[in-house]
Amino acid sequence: MEITQVRVFPVEEEKLKAFVSVIFDDCFVVSDIKIIQGSQGLFISMPSKKRRNGTFRDIAHPLNSETRRMIEEQVITKYREVISREGGGPPPPMRELGRDTPAEDDRQERNESPLDRPEEDRP
Repeated sequence: MEITQVRVFPVEEEKLKAFVSVIFDDCFVVSDIKIIQGSQGLFISMPSKKRRNGTFRDIAHPLNSETRRMIEEQVITKYREVISREGGGPPPPMRELGRDTPAEDDRQERNESPLDRPEEDRP
């Protein structure tokens, strides 16, 4: 599987920095990925759906940390290119990639529990 295109749509909000669409192998797209400024730096948040109980559940997500890391690196690299072209100043640093799941403050912001994630993505 190869990322063949990344489209970045910057927004001007405090924590939300951009929406992103990623095309895989020129034939499959995942839209509504978010770039978030967390306490540890920039990270991506996969598309999610709000449940009846008010929590959120990812509707598309990597099944392992290697794939998450690959997607996150390419998406944030593209975001940095777009921001630098638009003259928006230096982009914030990327969070440490040692984590397998989104930053804790993102889960809290979305009222998401680690139990909302598939078993293989739980800490």
